[in-house]
Amino acid sequence: MLLLTNMNHIKYLFKTTLKTLRSREGFKQFTKYWLGGNIYFWSGYIIFAIGYGLLHWFWLLAKIIADAISWTFNYFIQRHWVFGNQAHFSEKKHAGRYVFIEAIGFIIDYLIIWGLKTIGITPYIGYFISAGFFTVWSYLWYQYWVFPSEK
Repeated sequence: MLLLTNMNHIKYLFKTTLKTLRSREGFKQFTKYWLGGNIYFWSGYIIFAIGYGLLHWFWLLAKIIADAISWTFNYFIQRHWVFGNQAHFSEKKHAGRYVFIEAIGFIIDYLIIWGLKTIGITPYIGYFISAGFFTVWSYLWYQYWVFPSEK
């Protein structure tokens, strides 16, 4: 029964999100989210490539440093540009929610990249595969929990 209830919530979430994206404002917001996400992704990827490829750091160290820097960029872009009109909480609460959800994403992201690396896929490609998953994951969390339109 719990699984069925959760599935209904997930279906509702996706229906609501698709409806939002079809609106002019929703599409504009998602476009801004995507552009901000590209800044996040490419800054992290370049820092990772320098650490892992040029400086020959262990992939995990290079990824942690890249993430710390790019997450900081991403927070300010998402908070103040993309979801700025949805900021109803204190900065501390938004930041706390952002760090919490990114910490969960951190674990999933590293498991994705580690798992792909163990089957012979380079972390450079794993970075892209993981980014595809997190494009959807992060948008939903940011839209409905980190920077919700209502309290």
